[in-house]
Amino acid sequence: MASAEFYRIREIIASQQMPADIEAMRKGIELTARPLPAAVSGEMVDANGVSCELQTPDAHSSDAIVQYVHGGGYVAGSIGSHRNLTGDLALKLGCPVLSVDYRLAPEHPHPAPVEDSVAVYRWLLERGYSADRIAIAGDSAGGGLTMSTLMKLRDLGLPLPAAAVPISPWVDMSGTGESAVTRSDRDPVVSADDLSRIAGVFLGADGDVADPYASPLEGDLAGLPPLLIHCGDDEVLLSDSERLAHKARTSGVDVTLEVWPEMIHVWHSMVGLFPEADEGIARVAEYLGEYLGD
Repeated sequence: MASAEFYRIREIIASQQMPADIEAMRKGIELTARPLPAAVSGEMVDANGVSCELQTPDAHSSDAIVQYVHGGGYVAGSIGSHRNLTGDLALKLGCPVLSVDYRLAPEHPHPAPVEDSVAVYRWLLERGYSADRIAIAGDSAGGGLTMSTLMKLRDLGLPLPAAAVPISPWVDMSGTGESAVTRSDRDPVVSADDLSRIAGVFLGADGDVADPYASPLEGDLAGLPPLLIHCGDDEVLLSDSERLAHKARTSGVDVTLEVWPEMIHVWHSMVGLFPEADEGIARVAEYLGEYLGD
């Protein structure tokens, strides 16, 4: 059974509704922003034209780095809205996290986010980071973008990172997963209607829900690096994670799927508010440490 602190936060979230207006959604997400942990410093950098924040723990000696792409439905979210999550990941892992401020729809629809993410990865390589010392992680839309980035890097013939962690990933723009129905009364964060509406904004007028760089579930996953997929059992996106894990495994990818009982969409983002959020990030750090550790 989940903690009392989790239930308290869940009730607060359930009492609110996702705004239909994009600007209101952006403002709402930014209101949840919290600063970096005290033992982590941030430095803004320009990574091949993409604004990023290099978040470095005070005590670190590793030459590894994690490229992080935030969630927010490709229409909202930012470095600031995710500093609590990314900063805690840097602290727990003991290496820098490069948080990416990729372009958002509707101003910049698909494929702008994947173009930006690939540009940042190229920048890391150009800066001297070895691919086997890089990991990519992201949540929600950023979880889908994590997968799209891996596929694009492979298709471009670039060296792939050591591992990746999609958290509560959104990988199917068509919204065909059965959990969109079976978890509709249990997910207090997102609804199937929300996802359908936002998918249209992200794809734009000429977008295709079957484009594998927009819907990674439609793509070829062969040859990708090891994956840890995290998802809560109460998410409408549960089926996205389950189908992604199944397809990746059958494509020969080393996949660890962890479905956390009772947890909700990207519970990791609420680190410091209830223990399961802290445990979620600790598990991500543990997994990445297996591939990035000295």
